[in-house]
Amino acid sequence: DIKLKIAGKTYSMKIDPRKEEVYRLAEREVNRIVAKYEQAHLDGYAALDYLAITALQLAVSNIRLSQSREIGDEELKRLAELAREVGQHLNR
Repeated sequence: DIKLKIAGKTYSMKIDPRKEEVYRLAEREVNRIVAKYEQAHLDGYAALDYLAITALQLAVSNIRLSQSREIGDEELKRLAELAREVGQHLNR
């Protein structure tokens, strides 16, 4: 078990010890983003609101990363197809 502190609250989690570093990095990133929004003193926002905004920001980042990988995958497929076509042409 590890203990992670997110937005001032401690959570005990059972994880694979080999993944602890990733969880610690995620803990720091979430807390960094929450702190950024807290320092902005958004009117009428409570701790849960800051966590919701943070979750949204991280989800958007995750989706953008996935989309950029998909674009990269498509480009790689096209390059492989072009390489195949060039190979066929050279082997004539």
